[in-house]
Amino acid sequence: MKLVLAIAAGGALGAVARHQVSASVMRLAGSGFPWGTVVVNVLGSFLMGVLIELMAQRLNVGIELRAFLTVGFLGAFTTFSTFSLDFATLFERGAGVAALGYAALSVVLAIGALFAGLAVMRFLLS
Repeated sequence: MKLVLAIAAGGALGAVARHQVSASVMRLAGSGFPWGTVVVNVLGSFLMGVLIELMAQRLNVGIELRAFLTVGFLGAFTTFSTFSLDFATLFERGAGVAALGYAALSVVLAIGALFAGLAVMRFLLS
């Protein structure tokens, strides 16, 4: 039961953080392209890399805290379902090239950010 509560609490905080970050980015960048979703997915992927490496090398955390951070917080913070909806919206509006660019940009940057997070923590912890 503690594990479920940890995930739920992390999820609640991650969802609120996603909304705040996404809204802030959209205010700065405008609403013509889903930059808010790109930013939360890239940032979330980077943070996942940082946390996974940190927990693997230095932090001996319990399963509840690990689940709170990764499954709960970052699971709710990153937005694959929103990513899919943004892609479909761009595509259905006739912006097929922008939709494909959005998908490629999101996937490449998010995976790159995860590797960057791993590398940063490996460097800092070595």
